[in-house]
Amino acid sequence: MFTFEAFSDFVRSLTPTIRETVEKYIGRVRVEYKSDRSPVTLADKEIEQYIVSQIETRFPGGTIVGEESGTHPATSPDTGSQVEWIIDPIDGTKSFIHGVPLFATLIGVMVGGKAVYGAIYNPLLNDLIVGDNRVALWNGVPTRMRDCGSLAEATLLTTDLLDIELHRNLSSFLDMARECRLLRTWGDAYGYCLLATGRADILVDPIMNRWDIAALIPVIRGAGGTITDYYGSEPETGDSIIASAPALHETAIAMLNK
Repeated sequence: MFTFEAFSDFVRSLTPTIRETVEKYIGRVRVEYKSDRSPVTLADKEIEQYIVSQIETRFPGGTIVGEESGTHPATSPDTGSQVEWIIDPIDGTKSFIHGVPLFATLIGVMVGGKAVYGAIYNPLLNDLIVGDNRVALWNGVPTRMRDCGSLAEATLLTTDLLDIELHRNLSSFLDMARECRLLRTWGDAYGYCLLATGRADILVDPIMNRWDIAALIPVIRGAGGTITDYYGSEPETGDSIIASAPALHETAIAMLNK
């Protein structure tokens, strides 16, 4: 198994090409829609193809899971490796296609079903956050979630209120939102950047996929936060996320599920 330093250096080496690809398409994006009605662009496909090619070159063996390309071995025949690379080339494609810079590339590494390394890279802001469950580095500098002891002091984020209405209990979410200082829809991967860098306190995502989740876990935990699924269970096996300052988490779980 490679080290966190090797993972961080590898992700950093990818960022110039990811940024160039995004800048090539921003403002002139051609959008297609998948069977689940979610948008996809050539930028999504090109970035994922590039990341996959680099993993295959640098870290052969194991498995790659990409949002756009599916699951496949990383070049070598199966060697029994439990390493999985989980890639979301553009988390926040809806923001990207509108030219809103609240999107990011997510790269996670899982071993034996547990998220061990994660990276969130915002190409337009050129911000990279990496974590290993113990530390989180924001452009190479350690970063932490801010202390927040009560909902009255908290900035609450979500990605899409309609998703909460469709998949969970919107009334319970709004009751919690009324207890918080601020509610904003600075969601997708950018919201987790805000949490990890001490600029927000709770993020609620009611429905997610593996490629949305894997990279976030080591970053939020590395920044001192708590991250679970909607019911307080392990996030790796869930289909949703609640991430927060530790002092707020039990209260958030209880309020959202009342």
